[in-house]
Amino acid sequence: IAEYIHSLDRISTAWEISKRAGKLGRTQKVLIEVNVAQEETKIGIAPGELYSFCQEIVQVPHLDICGLMTLAPLVEDPEEVRGVFRDLRQMRDDLAARGIFPNFSHLSMGMTNDFEVAIEEGATMVRVGSAIFC
Repeated sequence: IAEYIHSLDRISTAWEISKRAGKLGRTQKVLIEVNVAQEETKIGIAPGELYSFCQEIVQVPHLDICGLMTLAPLVEDPEEVRGVFRDLRQMRDDLAARGIFPNFSHLSMGMTNDFEVAIEEGATMVRVGSAIFC
């Protein structure tokens, strides 16, 4: 199991991760993937379903829910997706204020083409693979 799993979006997946982490005697850090832009080609929890998903997932043992992740639409001008990043930050802040997850701090958002805007909007983790490997 990895240090973090960034793409949790199903209760069934949460239970499978929990089972495997339990067998290893550890707690797995995970981020909930939210489809903020509600793109049909991407996976993730719909924003309107996030709170109920979180209420369910808090019952799953061996998971440390650390924050949220999203993939913004691919656009030429990163400013076009600033609202996506801002919305995810607001979702994280709203959930943290409700006290569901004590370690709820991370925002994994932004890739090579838009990571600077994501950082400005609060990203704590970015994915810049193509800037490094291409």
